[in-house]
Amino acid sequence: MSALPDAEVTYQECAAAAVRRLERAGFAPDAARLDVAVLARSILDWDQTRWLTDRHRDAPPAFVEALDAATARRARREPVAYIVGRREFFGRDFLVTPAVLIPRPDTEMVVTAALECLESLPTDARVLDVGTGSGCLAVTLAAERPAVRVVAIDVSQAALHVARSNAERLGTADRVEFRQASAAQDLGLQPHLIVSNPPYVREAERVTLPPDVVDFEPSTALFAGSDGLDVIRDLVAMADRALAPGGCLVFEIGWDQAEQARRLVDGAQGLALSAIKTDIESRPRVCVVCRR
Repeated sequence: MSALPDAEVTYQECAAAAVRRLERAGFAPDAARLDVAVLARSILDWDQTRWLTDRHRDAPPAFVEALDAATARRARREPVAYIVGRREFFGRDFLVTPAVLIPRPDTEMVVTAALECLESLPTDARVLDVGTGSGCLAVTLAAERPAVRVVAIDVSQAALHVARSNAERLGTADRVEFRQASAAQDLGLQPHLIVSNPPYVREAERVTLPPDVVDFEPSTALFAGSDGLDVIRDLVAMADRALAPGGCLVFEIGWDQAEQARRLVDGAQGLALSAIKTDIESRPRVCVVCRR
């Protein structure tokens, strides 16, 4: 049942009622206020400045109904990104659906490290994005370095549909090719750069994840076997056999997987670990690997 008021209300009063609804559903007050503000601004297509200046105006019934429906979805722990249908990544808005993992700020580190690698690679480098999901890595790299050519693969056709839509929206469709494939396959490519945000969560950790993640985001983009390394093993093997001379592999890892990733790379004949980059909390997050 709706927790939003039926009488004429301002946008702010409507939002306050939505915040109370989320608080009753167990959300922390600050998180509830942030989520409701994002939902409200998305419905109105307002930026933050307009929300702050115009939120005391009277809200039309259509807004009240739309925020009511969005708040009900959030109260069931559906991620805000799926409700509004997009997520910002590296300064660009990406479409997201439940078919793809929601891009995280940590994954922007993969882009930053990849751009550093591209500085020493050919201007028209061939880039391979493994497990592209929303296409956030492939599309961002193509947008940031227009001369590169990107092949983006995923096992999910539904994910590839989202990624193609993002490439078209963000002006990179002519430079990113999408294929249905996995890291275990021989694609017949010799990329200069391989990038990936692979699934790396251990199956045993499923019960520890918040419902926002485990109940809504695609399992194939999250979980990778008993040790979380199933896809990373395939990724390292792919790089070992396919990377061009002087090429690089950049991939995200779990905060406690640095030593395991190091051992996997050390076991590859033609690869050497160049760096493990840490996030803002000083936890290992991104591995940079180079062809020996």
